Amino acid sequence: MMLQRLALCSSLRSRSLQANVCPRFARAVSQTKFPVTHSPGKSAAHRSELRQAKRIVVKLGSAVVTRGDECGLALGRLASIVEQVAVLQNQGREMMIVTSGAVAFGRQRLRHEILLSQSVRQALHSGQNQLKEMSLPVLEARACAAAGQSGLMALYEAMFTQYSTCTAQILVTNLDFHDEQKRRNLNSTLHELLRMNIVPIINTNDAVVPPPVPNSDLQGVNVIHIKDNDSLAARLAVEMKADLLIALSDVEGLYDSPPGTDDAKLIDIFYPGDQQSIRYGSKSKVGIGGMEAKVKSALWALQGGTSVVIANGTDPKVTGHVITDIVEGKKVGTFFSEVKPAGPTVEQQTEMARQAGRTLATLHPDERGEIICRLADLLTEKKDEILSANKRDMETAASSGRLSQPLLARLSLSTSKLNSLAIGLRQIAVSSRDSVGQVLRRTRVANNLELEQITVPIGVLLVIFESRPDCLPQVSALAIASGNALLLKGGKEAANTNRILHQLTQEALSLHGVKDAIQLVSTREEVEDLCRLDKMIDLIIPRGSSQLVRDIQRAAKGIPVLGHSEGICHVYIDSEACIEKAIDIIKDSKCDYPAACNAMETLLLHRDLLRTPLFDQIIDMLRVEQVKIHAGPRFASYLTFSPSEVKSLRTEYGDLECCIEVVDSMQDAVDHIHKYGSSHTDVIVTDNEKTAEQFMQQVDSACVFWNASSRFADGYRFGLGAEVGISTARIHARGPVGLEGLLTTKWVLRGEGHTVAEFSEAGSMKYLHENIPVPQRFPS
Repeated sequence: MMLQRLALCSSLRSRSLQANVCPRFARAVSQTKFPVTHSPGKSAAHRSELRQAKRIVVKLGSAVVTRGDECGLALGRLASIVEQVAVLQNQGREMMIVTSGAVAFGRQRLRHEILLSQSVRQALHSGQNQLKEMSLPVLEARACAAAGQSGLMALYEAMFTQYSTCTAQILVTNLDFHDEQKRRNLNSTLHELLRMNIVPIINTNDAVVPPPVPNSDLQGVNVIHIKDNDSLAARLAVEMKADLLIALSDVEGLYDSPPGTDDAKLIDIFYPGDQQSIRYGSKSKVGIGGMEAKVKSALWALQGGTSVVIANGTDPKVTGHVITDIVEGKKVGTFFSEVKPAGPTVEQQTEMARQAGRTLATLHPDERGEIICRLADLLTEKKDEILSANKRDMETAASSGRLSQPLLARLSLSTSKLNSLAIGLRQIAVSSRDSVGQVLRRTRVANNLELEQITVPIGVLLVIFESRPDCLPQVSALAIASGNALLLKGGKEAANTNRILHQLTQEALSLHGVKDAIQLVSTREEVEDLCRLDKMIDLIIPRGSSQLVRDIQRAAKGIPVLGHSEGICHVYIDSEACIEKAIDIIKDSKCDYPAACNAMETLLLHRDLLRTPLFDQIIDMLRVEQVKIHAGPRFASYLTFSPSEVKSLRTEYGDLECCIEVVDSMQDAVDHIHKYGSSHTDVIVTDNEKTAEQFMQQVDSACVFWNASSRFADGYRFGLGAEVGISTARIHARGPVGLEGLLTTKWVLRGEGHTVAEFSEAGSMKYLHENIPVPQRFPS
């Protein structure tokens, strides 16, 4: 019945590729032939180079192709893999598949045939209950393979037909590689199929293949015994000079010890010299190779010049994009590389930071303060070196032309900026004395049983920032003050500046032996890969564009993200506003630092202010300051010759541009802010106290000001010393996040052998739950 359906599917007219491809891959489809830039015969040194792979072998292990009951194929899983291969094929890459599954498919067919061949009379005579208990004979693997090969190929053909992709079946044995003439014929056939844009489906001919030779190992580059599909895929990849071999299995990749055991860690990059440090587990219940065979085959292929990745092809969360993710260079599975980097991996850096961070948290508050003060001193002492490095970054950025003026402004450092940073750091040093270990609540639960809630560090922070080198010492100081370990990922446009600032930070940390508590990620790690370290990182703090924040929020799986995606700040000028206050606040909010996230982006004017002296003065001031005005829909309707109408009322310009819109009342202003704002900072300018109080009560933003510039939404101006960012979230921390936002709490209970049983009805103890006064957390 299954084969009949497949035949029917194959006979249907094929639809176009883009109509069938999942939207996830739609953007990846291209009719342009893929350029070959990878050097043939040389494996990739880094994952990012896999994007250039043209000839790719995908090996599907038995556990990937076969259902959990070992009878039949995992059709849904196989369909998603076929889709990815078809997408890559239609990009102009040359795809080959080495597949298992013939035995499982044949076993399903043969069992079905055996059941049907039972005598109906015997079945009726035996009774229904006995029929259910009928045992099937043990089926010989070669017979299953013979029965399953045609069905397996028909399945592949039907699936690939839906993507206008042609396939061809090739069955091989070990002898085909040992016989020189057969080997040349195989090579020629595969090259011709690839030339015709056909996907070869290759499998060992299990119907006739002899059992694998015991203890037959891999020997050198020119010899490999084909004893399973792992060795077949490796041999084929080297023979065909493939750029990449993707081996899909039922585990995430290679672990340093058997998966599922305590302390087993996934190996991101595996180097040939690390083989002796691996402990292998048991083989898959449906395969014959096992992880040890995969590693040996992978190393053989690597030695032959083919890059290799071993990854999970059975996890429903990743199966639909595992192959394309690997080809895009994402951190999936275990990547085999012959080039070992000079420094530690990002996982090792994170572990180093966590260990040193725990020591940092146990330092005396004065010692943490000394580290921060030393960093402040270094910023001024080494200012010439810092500014020199920053100048190189600025020159590189300016010559490339890739950074906008707002980003260039953020990239630039000056003597005054460094002096301001040093002042802010010293403020943090003072506040750090009352941070970690502060008692927030103390309760006498019962006699001689006291409970305390105390502040503790969050753990390991990951801060990702763009074009903001001044962010590095600020965040570092806050992490030191709060006892947190810190992982920093800066933009490459500030690489020189970040490098020297990090060196100075580690020099300050060395004062008390915690140099490794703050790490700068300088490897070519993608942000999305960092966001997957959910077992190592406790909080992600993005500092950059709204697009960066949104990307991180999307990529972070299981790690909280603190921040805001946009800074769409409003200033509402009420009908009872003072002219001088309104002009000064609008000018400061927009023009002081237009690239800042707390700069005004939308100016809301009460309708009664139109065609008044105040309105004329506002427009004149904005023109003098060279602010480009975009008219909101209502504002444009009042003007004969209006400025360009705004494309969206949810725009963060980050430059000398703003939107002006008209509202009928304070309530309309509030409604507009709730509809188009980003819950960052919003301002009312009015002399009517009642109106101002209603505005501040109703506006649901992190910061709400009355007769004050939006630029006051800043940790330094709030007296926090510095900030790691401004959060618009509703939980944990909101608004400018300083030292307090980087702390969490834990409960400490002190008793004298107390048990819960003592507090039962028959027990002798009673709960008191008396609150014990504690000193103010941050005494002035």
